[in-house]
Amino acid sequence: MTAPNRNTLWARAFVSELAAGGVDGVCLAPGSRSTPLTAAVAEHPDLRAFSHLDERSAAYFALGRGRRTGRPTPVVCTSGTAAANFHPAVIEASQSRVPLLVLTADRPPELADSGANQTIDQEKLYGDAVRWYRDMPEPEPEPRKLRMLRTTAARALSAATGANPGPVHLNFRFRKPLEPTPVAGDVPEDLPAEAPRGARGRDGPYVTTSRGTPDLAANDRARIVEAVEAADRGLIVAGPADGGLSRAALSRLAATTGFPVLADPLSDLRFGPHLRETDVPVCGGYDSYLDAPAVADWPAPDVVLRFGASPTSKVLRHYLRDADARQFVVDPAGGWREAEFAATDLVVADECRLAGQVADGVASRAIPNWPDRFAAAERGYWEAVADACAEQFFEGALLREVAALAPDPATVFVSNSMPVRDLDRFGEPRGADLTVLGNRGASGIDGIVSTALGAGSATDEPLVLVTGDLAYYHDMNGLLALSRCDVDATVVLVNNDGGGIFHLLPIEEFDPPFTDQFKTPHGLDFAPTADLYDLTFERADDRDAFAAAFQESVAGPGTDVIEVPLDAERSHRFRETLHERVADRL
Repeated sequence: MTAPNRNTLWARAFVSELAAGGVDGVCLAPGSRSTPLTAAVAEHPDLRAFSHLDERSAAYFALGRGRRTGRPTPVVCTSGTAAANFHPAVIEASQSRVPLLVLTADRPPELADSGANQTIDQEKLYGDAVRWYRDMPEPEPEPRKLRMLRTTAARALSAATGANPGPVHLNFRFRKPLEPTPVAGDVPEDLPAEAPRGARGRDGPYVTTSRGTPDLAANDRARIVEAVEAADRGLIVAGPADGGLSRAALSRLAATTGFPVLADPLSDLRFGPHLRETDVPVCGGYDSYLDAPAVADWPAPDVVLRFGASPTSKVLRHYLRDADARQFVVDPAGGWREAEFAATDLVVADECRLAGQVADGVASRAIPNWPDRFAAAERGYWEAVADACAEQFFEGALLREVAALAPDPATVFVSNSMPVRDLDRFGEPRGADLTVLGNRGASGIDGIVSTALGAGSATDEPLVLVTGDLAYYHDMNGLLALSRCDVDATVVLVNNDGGGIFHLLPIEEFDPPFTDQFKTPHGLDFAPTADLYDLTFERADDRDAFAAAFQESVAGPGTDVIEVPLDAERSHRFRETLHERVADRL
């Protein structure tokens, strides 16, 4: 590999190693100091450059691709506050264990703490939110340094995708010239011959990482199998997924143990063809009925197998908190993701392997009455929901329609605040192959549009985004990726004119300050975004209008925003009414 100057050599060597390591796309935000990296990405034949004008949107777009694929999409920016705008996405990637590679450009070391323009302290900028950080040495056409550079690229990709996947930050310092301007004598002409491994790399990745999966000793496996076999009332709880527990593994474990499955909508287990392959109930209505008075008379579970992150449902979390049960939290990274502090056992093991081992060790059996309770509760709950949704079109009914009408297959991304909670409560389990995603690591409403579009860019499936009006407003500039990154989507915009989720809090009873400082009605008309971002905008005021618009959108090309105006307080009051009806029916 030859180059006109050392910066270009450095960037080309690093970027070529990313491609050799399996990277197929990079998000770029414009800036001067990052020119060597940007130019190297743009000219590489095996990399797709996703160009973004806004660093925050760029980072969330990369996050979305990583969430959908399980592989890191690097994101590049210049020095200064550009790097700071990556921080929210870095936090989300860390909290939700999404692989992400953050490449920030920086000024030379002598300009640090000097008052030089666009210079901030970028060393360890993201603190302990990253899995690994390295301040890269200045570019130099020296054999050992080039080998180090390629090794660092391979290590960064490995660190981002380990048992505890997440963001990795590399900080690159570049001096001028930043462009591929020839500099006489900067790169020796005989470098490829004198340093072939550093200059050209290897056939494939410079370093290949072979990673095993965490497994338990035989006596520890036997302890879990013994507890499961002795249980009369067991549960499998699947929280938001890290991609660890496959649908096949869940189906086999559930079928063998006879335990009902309580599947979070983000678990990748509430929806899918596996629902047609087992008679064990896969439950989705627990957020409403587990705190009903009738359930108070049920005997408590005695064993719970928990996979994934903490469930979205507070009702479920509190049900598990109050149960006097042996609770096994399975986490391959050995993290603690159980904020009620009621679990009894932390199991550091690969989720699929452990599920298979338990299924192999437990004799298949029928458990009388216990699964039937959940199956009956599910039937009664979904009948009550169907009746209620026919009576009134509210926010929960809208999410029910999305879950029922989304094409098979499809990627569905739901925003935080009320959309993900309504999908949890009203998204009925279905045999369609839906990949349902959300940013539940830090649970913010920033970057929702960009994350969804990033996820959509990684698949040919139809993309559905359900977002609230505040999240849509917060990341409207992310819509520029529709044209710049060639992504189509069906955007369901729940417009309740403010922060509807605050109706769940006691502050609702205090007005002022509730309306102005919490609900914060904005009165914005989002229709002009159609002209600004070259999309189709339509309002749907009732169920029939929404269903027609939604089905037409997901079946056709282009991006459509379907705005559904709804009253947040009215929706909240109806959720309460429906909850009472469910309690009565049970």
